[in-house]
Amino acid sequence: MSSVGESYNRGSLVAVPDPAKFYRKRLCASVGGGGSTKRHPVKAVLAGGIAGGLEICCTFPTEYVKTQIQLDEKAALPKYKGPIDCVSKTVKSHGVLGLYRGLSSLLYGSIPKASVRFSVFEYLKNTMSDENGKMTQVQTLAAGLGAGVSEAIIIVCPMETVKVKFIHDQTQSNPKYKGFFSGVRTILKTEGFSGVYKGVTATVIKQGTNQMIRFFVYSNLKSWLQGGDPRKDIGSIKTFIIGGIAGAASVFGNTPVDVVKTRMQGLEAQKYKNTLDCAIKIAKHEGPKAFYKGTVPRLGRVCFDVAFVFTIYENVMKLFDYVWVTN
Repeated sequence: MSSVGESYNRGSLVAVPDPAKFYRKRLCASVGGGGSTKRHPVKAVLAGGIAGGLEICCTFPTEYVKTQIQLDEKAALPKYKGPIDCVSKTVKSHGVLGLYRGLSSLLYGSIPKASVRFSVFEYLKNTMSDENGKMTQVQTLAAGLGAGVSEAIIIVCPMETVKVKFIHDQTQSNPKYKGFFSGVRTILKTEGFSGVYKGVTATVIKQGTNQMIRFFVYSNLKSWLQGGDPRKDIGSIKTFIIGGIAGAASVFGNTPVDVVKTRMQGLEAQKYKNTLDCAIKIAKHEGPKAFYKGTVPRLGRVCFDVAFVFTIYENVMKLFDYVWVTN
């Protein structure tokens, strides 16, 4: 007698897998857990890139508004009264497409950024986890931190610097950046290679803590929903919800660092000696509340951003695990 999930070829005693059961196993061996619960880093590169590209196209206007408000330093007559006022004035002056100024710099960077983030996390997870793919809380924090630091140095810092300069440039009476590549050439010509690495310290701190918090919160909530069974698929809706929660946690945890990073990458960054000097001057001249400028638009963007990316990533990984079996 054959076991469940096996059949015999006619005229042969060789057992072959039942196709339905075989593909069910492959599907279950995806992001929800499955198999050894360890994922191939190359799959993470592709899945992360797809998720990152789709995400930034949907959420960029909120990133634009957040950046404008953070660049709007405390003054007798601030340019914007709030997020809605910023949107209204931008659309009035530059049209709806004005909310997408600087998109190209993020789009070119978001795909490799997400690829680096998820592939490094999966690599570190595979390295540190046990045979069942489980990690301790400290290991989860370390893997998230490693993913954030890697994406900050390789992708995020130059990408964010160009994006902030593009957005800030639009507020000038005579904008000098005509496009992404033109802007990059101008920055490199006038400021050198270091010009695209402004605020690198703040960026590393921001991205490191961002991903450390996000992966930690997401992984723990996912494990809780799985009831201790890493092979259980929690579904897209629950994935989206816990992704949003992880995003919110990272916003409240490191918005002050994000404000400092934005100032260090703006067109007036030269007035700050370094990251610490920037933080001190903000606290001295604008008060503690300035460190939470742009929190509302950032909260909305990041919650959707993280939820969207985790959901797309998980589903793309399921597809890859279905059609591409790896050890």
